[in-house]
Amino acid sequence: MVDVTRTFTAAVPIEKAAAFLRDFSNAPSWDPGTQSCTQISDGPVAVGTQWHNVSKLFGITTELTYTLVTDEPNHIVLEGKNKTATSVDDITLTAEGDRSTRIDYHAQVEFNGAAKVAGPFLKAGFEAKVAPDTVEKMTEALERLN
Repeated sequence: MVDVTRTFTAAVPIEKAAAFLRDFSNAPSWDPGTQSCTQISDGPVAVGTQWHNVSKLFGITTELTYTLVTDEPNHIVLEGKNKTATSVDDITLTAEGDRSTRIDYHAQVEFNGAAKVAGPFLKAGFEAKVAPDTVEKMTEALERLN
C-alpha cells in the first residue's frame, strides 16, 4: 500500500481552493500523473459525481473511475477504482487568514491481486517523486486562481 501525507500552504482563499479541488476534472493541472480526467456523470459536481481518469506513473498507464465521496467546505475525498487498485485522495482545507489555505493532502493507493507485488517499489517512488511534485503542482494551480 502507498500511504503519503503532505501539508502545505497556498496563497488562495479557502473557498476558491475548495471549488477547484472538488472538481476532479481539474486534476491534470495539479496531479503529476493525471493525463486526462473527464466527468462521466451528469449534473453539477456533488457527492456521487464520477470522472474517468487516465494516469501515467513510472511508465505505466492506468484508467480509474473516481467518485466524489465527501464534499464539505473544508474536506474533500475522492476515491478511484479499477481492477488492480483503489486510490483515495483525502484533502482537508484550513483557512489561514483571508488569503491563504493550508492543505492537508493524504493519498492512499491499495493494490489488488498481482499488483500487490509492486506496492513497496511504488511507495518509494511516491515518496521520492510523486508527493513532492503534487505539492508543487497543486500550489501553482491554486495560486493561479487569484
